[in-house]
Amino acid sequence: MLISIASGKGGTGKTTLALLLAAAHPHITLIDCDVEEPNCHLFLKPEWQTPGQDVAIMVPHIDSDRCNGCGACSAVCLFNAIAVAGGKALLFDELCHSCGGCLLACPSGAIFEDKKRIGTITAGVATPLPNVHLVSGALHVGVPSAVPLIKAVKSKAFLLAGDILLDCPPGTACSMVNAIIDSDFCILVTEPTPFGGHDLELAMNITRLLQLPAGVVINKSDTAAGDESIEALCHNRQIPVLAKIPHSLSLAQQYAAGMIPDEFQAIAAAIWQQLVKERNMGA
Repeated sequence: MLISIASGKGGTGKTTLALLLAAAHPHITLIDCDVEEPNCHLFLKPEWQTPGQDVAIMVPHIDSDRCNGCGACSAVCLFNAIAVAGGKALLFDELCHSCGGCLLACPSGAIFEDKKRIGTITAGVATPLPNVHLVSGALHVGVPSAVPLIKAVKSKAFLLAGDILLDCPPGTACSMVNAIIDSDFCILVTEPTPFGGHDLELAMNITRLLQLPAGVVINKSDTAAGDESIEALCHNRQIPVLAKIPHSLSLAQQYAAGMIPDEFQAIAAAIWQQLVKERNMGA
């Protein structure tokens, strides 16, 4: 199974849940797809089996001597990464999505492509949990889009056998969508607050558009009123509540110390049982 762990906002506990689920599984691959701020390695302390593997994308370069300023490249670019000024095409590579359209559209052959490194991928086995294989991506500072690196991290992990957990980026933008898109099941982590409920609904919209089966885990569950509003939303959307994780001082202390929380393993085991049931129902 490929299980993604996502949310509509940051700070809901995606990484906490990912670590709990990984610790409760006999053999699993955990992919840290939050490449702008990966942190699973801080808890798993892996022995890296391979040095950082560079990931690059192809970006266009414009030969000003051959460019005649016709504007064909600018017209074909959907992301406004090319403008024509002073009779020459100008590239804004921060907006470029590496589609290659400008290269094909240029009638004078003034555009060529070159590699641009955007980040690295590392993989290894967790020290405290030898049953967990970690694949992690780290985006270079200043790179505007994390999507190509997320795709590369997932491609590397897909070469490994067994169940896979994806610790996804927060929010509902392109990074999150590309992280969850191939999932067999998506766990949406939320908190019983107005912001949590609002952003959970946005995340539910994404899983519905992608036609992904989903379930909800309510973290920091300690207020009945907040829980009820989240549960009502889940009921209306016909999305099951898989578990509730209450506030815990000891969990917070372990987490702050960079330790994998040993609390709530029974909850993690129960979630796995429900995921297996979902797989059997979908088979």
